[in-house]
Amino acid sequence: MRTKNFIRSVLGLPLLVGCAVSSAPHDTAPYATSAQFAKGVFHNQDGFAGMAGAGSWMAGLRTLVRAKVDTVPRTPVPVQHLSAQILNDLGDDANHVIRLGHSSLLLKLHGKYWLVDPVFSERASPVHFAGPRRYSELPLRLEELPEIDGVVISHDHYDHLDARTMAFLSTRARHFLVPLGLKARLVGMGVPAHRVIELDWWQSVALDGLVIAATPAQHFSGRSPWDTNRTLWASWVFESAGQRIFFSGDSGYFSGFQQIGERFGGFDVVCMENGAYDPAWPTVHMRPEESLQAFLDLRGKVLMPIHNSTFDLAFHAWRAPMDEIVQLAEKQGIALATPVLGEAVTIGRDRDNQRWWEDIR
Repeated sequence: MRTKNFIRSVLGLPLLVGCAVSSAPHDTAPYATSAQFAKGVFHNQDGFAGMAGAGSWMAGLRTLVRAKVDTVPRTPVPVQHLSAQILNDLGDDANHVIRLGHSSLLLKLHGKYWLVDPVFSERASPVHFAGPRRYSELPLRLEELPEIDGVVISHDHYDHLDARTMAFLSTRARHFLVPLGLKARLVGMGVPAHRVIELDWWQSVALDGLVIAATPAQHFSGRSPWDTNRTLWASWVFESAGQRIFFSGDSGYFSGFQQIGERFGGFDVVCMENGAYDPAWPTVHMRPEESLQAFLDLRGKVLMPIHNSTFDLAFHAWRAPMDEIVQLAEKQGIALATPVLGEAVTIGRDRDNQRWWEDIR
């Protein structure tokens, strides 16, 4: 049985839908009024049904015979380690965005700390002994986090929702914001039910002067081959003191980016998926040229590429997403923020933008 489960987990890892660690939500009635919910599962707005369990398994089988080249750096990725003093020195009169790795962000929004898709485990996997392993250090440990006001989750894949991290944060964060269906998952990881707020696309909540809205994405969900699309996926908008931050989560390119840009009137910083793409996944992940177009659709001012430089999740060279997005952005005169992990980007302030990946082998 142990061997069988190991094989299942390995085959499911490329699209992060391996062996389940928590049960799927059983009570689907509350979601019947959602425009995204039909016949017991959630759907994308442009009609794409999302990756089916069998499709994910086939993708996993291909990885067993497909060679990888330069998908992991041979020398260390630079990291700026965070201390309490460094965080305290970030002014409470501004909004700051800090990349922790992959798509994990630490936001300091006028003095209040929020985590977005925090993954602090060594592996993005349902098991501790196999699956994509972190190749860049974390800027700080879970135990070193400041007091967290809230946690926002985009969807339930293992590189975005980490059970160990949630268990640690379960009584240390005041609020947990998730798309429809994910409350049951978090409760199963130890988060008190009264701290979890579920939102459908275009719904928002105001908390202590901060407005957070769930917005559409084109992706899929599931933590096993048997619970595909039983929970919703989302991108997120943060509005703090007149500034707006967009977080893409995972998404293929779709018409929703233009709709979001029109509704919100643009964004000061766009944290956009740019990495872990493949011709086999064209509708659920974006190539760099699509990430750039999504940024333009959103009417962004500064583009911060995420979803790269941490886990080996695809077949392109590890530095390819950053190389390609820089070339594309330069051609169109788009402002980029490419901080090293742990480096704060303060919205509205000039900064030196380093191409830190270019000197790494």
